[in-house]
Amino acid sequence: MANGTHLQQSRAALTLLALGIVFGDIGTSPLYAVKETFAPGHGIALTTANILGGLSTIFWALMTVVSLKYVTLIMRADNRGEGGIMALLALASTSIKAHPEWRAPLLAAGVVGASLFYGDAVLTPAISVLSAVEGLEVGTSALKPYVLPVSAGVIVALFLFQRHGTAAVGALFGPVTLAWFLALAAAGVYGIVRNPEVLWALNPIHAISFLTSHGLASFIVLGSVVLAVTGAEALYADMGHFGKGAVRIGWFGVVMPALVLNYFGQGALLIASPAAVQNPFYLLVPGWALYPMVALATAATVIASQATISGAYSITKQAIQLGFLPRMNIVHTSAKTIGQIYLPAINWILLAAVLAAVIGFGSSSRLASAYGVAVTATMLVDTVLTFFVIRYGWGYPLLLCIGATAFFILVDVLFFSATLLKVTDGGWFPLAIGAAVFILMTTWRRGREILFARLRASTVPLESFLESLFRDPPQRVPGTAVFLTATPEVVPHALLHNLYHNKVLHERVVFLTVAVKEVPWVPFGERVTVEPLGHHCYRVTLHFGFMNRPDVWQSLSELCPAHGLAFDLMQTSFFLSRETVIPVVGAESGMALWRERVFAAMARNAGSVVEYFNIPTNRVIELGTQVEI
Repeated sequence: MANGTHLQQSRAALTLLALGIVFGDIGTSPLYAVKETFAPGHGIALTTANILGGLSTIFWALMTVVSLKYVTLIMRADNRGEGGIMALLALASTSIKAHPEWRAPLLAAGVVGASLFYGDAVLTPAISVLSAVEGLEVGTSALKPYVLPVSAGVIVALFLFQRHGTAAVGALFGPVTLAWFLALAAAGVYGIVRNPEVLWALNPIHAISFLTSHGLASFIVLGSVVLAVTGAEALYADMGHFGKGAVRIGWFGVVMPALVLNYFGQGALLIASPAAVQNPFYLLVPGWALYPMVALATAATVIASQATISGAYSITKQAIQLGFLPRMNIVHTSAKTIGQIYLPAINWILLAAVLAAVIGFGSSSRLASAYGVAVTATMLVDTVLTFFVIRYGWGYPLLLCIGATAFFILVDVLFFSATLLKVTDGGWFPLAIGAAVFILMTTWRRGREILFARLRASTVPLESFLESLFRDPPQRVPGTAVFLTATPEVVPHALLHNLYHNKVLHERVVFLTVAVKEVPWVPFGERVTVEPLGHHCYRVTLHFGFMNRPDVWQSLSELCPAHGLAFDLMQTSFFLSRETVIPVVGAESGMALWRERVFAAMARNAGSVVEYFNIPTNRVIELGTQVEI
């Protein structure tokens, strides 16, 4: 009985925490989704039938995309408990090992989805905070000039706080977001009670009629309806922190009912007063509750933005580990929670982009035109990747896989196509961000492949080299030399330089490779492999998952002794090779010259290997080499 109570308390606590982190984005959609769906610019009259049709479309979009696709189905495709586009990509790649011809297209699709996430990460804070603060001008137009400065101030404060980590205020996120959802539900009930006719929108016939009776206008409206499901991918991406059970309870028990009630409450208001379309969210609440609701909405949007920013850090770390981005400085902001990280470079780039979006677009309505393109494209990629998991990973019947995937692809393509109509009105902005990130990711990945090929071409096999070396061995000196190498089968350049210049070899030599697997976590028992090469030389491989922190010194000092290889820090030196990339005109590299230059710039500005792998700085010797590509 006690265990059952503890389990219930744990699940309840996890669900409360999940409310603050997982549901922030989708939970703030009522601020703008109904307003944009029924915007006068679409040319659809605000009749009762059209309002019921629009609400029905929003309701069934939530049921299909969020409840059925993400919460019920895709959340089953977890990579050892982790979700998100990079985890799904790694899982799909593992599932098709018997079909290597699919690997390149899947990698491309996954990188497209991950790249577009950054467009979402810019627009979510911008549209959420701006739409919340716009409630000020509902109370009095005299406050309108302050909307942009206040929004910018909130966003700057949010990004400045990132370096302190979310642990200090994280405990408040759940209760504040719970209060937000209760307020959404209460406001919705307040509207529905005054006009219960709105409940007819639960009938899907209204959605079908709405989508088929207005020609092109119905299709255009889909681009606004999708605003109600933005944030659905976050449910999958963040489930690793709380478990799928807590996310499902949070969605079906709190979030979905609150959202549906609020959307229907806004619809009830519009049936009674079509003029309220200028801001149905804030006009729904009683006058006395307006400013408290503005304050609560601002807090909720800050929390939603925090979740998106944290997601950007997390996906960047995963991309670095999987070899799609160069190393960056990663600050761990919590000694207890490994997932709480801060990336200064990403933080300041995001802040600049978010401020540019807020100031450049100027209103939530104009931002809404830009929002949705990146989100729907990522959803489409999720559907495609999931097909390969359920077909090749789980072995489900082909017809079932094709049927289910075709249905969701049809839904995704409809939404994506509708948002593409908004490209000229601002949809280009997240697409441009996604395209830039895609170019950087693919350039880095391809550049590393070319670099390693060049290095391999100028090296010799390690084992035959050692065999010839010890026929006439150099002088051995006390201590342990650890040579980091990404290619464990060949001689590291740092070893050749050391022998050439110093003409000595340490009494114990370790060739160390850090390998990142396509799984989120690698257990401690599977993290180290040690292969003796003779003459006190060893080949050591450290295995990490893409969510692990690649702490080299901790792994060597704590895990290697069990394999007969103990390390004394004061007797250990780490030798690193630093390659300087030189683009050469006319060189056969497989990349255009401009991409070679981009890769060279990325390599120059990559973070320190020493910091990234947590190698003691006072025990490191770096030896440089130039590589032409």
